[in-house]
Amino acid sequence: MAKTGIRGVAEVAGVAVGTVSNYLNHPDRVSADKALRIQAAIDQIGFVPSNAGRQLRLGVSSVIGYISPNVSNPYVSEIAESVERRATERGVTVFLANSHRSREREDDYLAVFEQHQVLGLLVSSDGPIEDRLASVRRRGTPSVLVGQRAVSSEQPSVSIDDVSGGRQAGRHLLEIGCRRLAVVGGPLSLPQIADRFAGLSEVVRESGGATLEFIDETDRSVRGGLSVGAALMARAPEMRPDGIFAVNDLLALGIMQVLVLGGVRVPQEAAIIGYDDTAFAEGSLIPLTSVRGRHDGYGTAVVDLLFDVIEGRAIDDPHRVFAPDLVIRASTQGFGGR
Repeated sequence: MAKTGIRGVAEVAGVAVGTVSNYLNHPDRVSADKALRIQAAIDQIGFVPSNAGRQLRLGVSSVIGYISPNVSNPYVSEIAESVERRATERGVTVFLANSHRSREREDDYLAVFEQHQVLGLLVSSDGPIEDRLASVRRRGTPSVLVGQRAVSSEQPSVSIDDVSGGRQAGRHLLEIGCRRLAVVGGPLSLPQIADRFAGLSEVVRESGGATLEFIDETDRSVRGGLSVGAALMARAPEMRPDGIFAVNDLLALGIMQVLVLGGVRVPQEAAIIGYDDTAFAEGSLIPLTSVRGRHDGYGTAVVDLLFDVIEGRAIDDPHRVFAPDLVIRASTQGFGGR
């Protein structure tokens, strides 16, 4: 039985091992007749070329790494899908890694991707990471910071104007008549959360006729929303916020579930706004008003910016910021109605 490695391919095709190597790495150096014989041999014995080995020999890669803190979040999944679609158009593959918001896992994935000589990195993080990306960049692997605006002019980034998103949510709640406002999420050390809170806080200060509290909930999931909802239900009705801005849709949906089941009428007694405008927001039993951060061009911009860096093109502004939009639905329409 013929060997299944490169020597086996050469044996079945009746060519030299070097010819098979050229076919895999430099096909232009192999005649059409030999190329057909080699491909037929590959198909016959089921040989799978080692792309990793090819990358090490040629110093090139067809892979980019994408590190995300929580791939289970539907917002992240939507971004990853658009990134993958654009990367495929560019002829590269995306390897997605879930850091689970762990710095140790982030460091492990950064090391793994660097060792495998990926073309570049897309990195979304819940904590400070620019110093580590700078070290990786100095060793030759470029990156784009996704989801937060980088501080350094040397670190390209693609983000959402979260201050604007917070302002839009705050203005809407005040315009419909809410006066006891709450922002739910955390931690404030995360720039995206701090910016959303800052935007809404600014609007409340300008209004002069409303109060604002921050409810710190670092579990930004439906489970975290359920916990916040239970805590709100334990309060006297007059002590509950009548306008709630959750920093993502999952939190908002969890809060809304507990309030509704507890007899609070949404939106008549409590208007609720989420953030990200995921499919869950529109599909909820009470469709959720939400700040739409992502746009169709977001994933494309992330990949294209990385390729600008990889290919050495001049970049006028390394920090690309998308403007969010407020999508108004039933969870805020009819506040105060009977």
